[in-house]
Amino acid sequence: MNMQKMMKQVQKMQAEMMRVQQELGEKTVDGTAGGGAVTVTANGHQQIVAIKIDPSAVDPEDVEMLEDLVLAAVNDALKKSQEMASSAMAQVTGRLSIPGLPG
Repeated sequence: MNMQKMMKQVQKMQAEMMRVQQELGEKTVDGTAGGGAVTVTANGHQQIVAIKIDPSAVDPEDVEMLEDLVLAAVNDALKKSQEMASSAMAQVTGRLSIPGLPG
């Protein structure tokens, strides 16, 4: 393969990766805990964009349980967000391992 052709392919892949990164910022996933008592929404950049707590999950006598539910839902949302980003990037890179990129 000649160098010029390879550079064009690299540039095309870079443009595609930038497009996917932008789309990931617009896509969201939900993580839940406590049977839906706590729902956390994260985008494809692993940023938490919303937290919803069912009022029935709020017990002033057991704040620790609510903290645990929020933590579990956040971790669930972040895991799903990372999986979504890895899958999207893998489609662009063809499963190449590129340092600094998910996938």
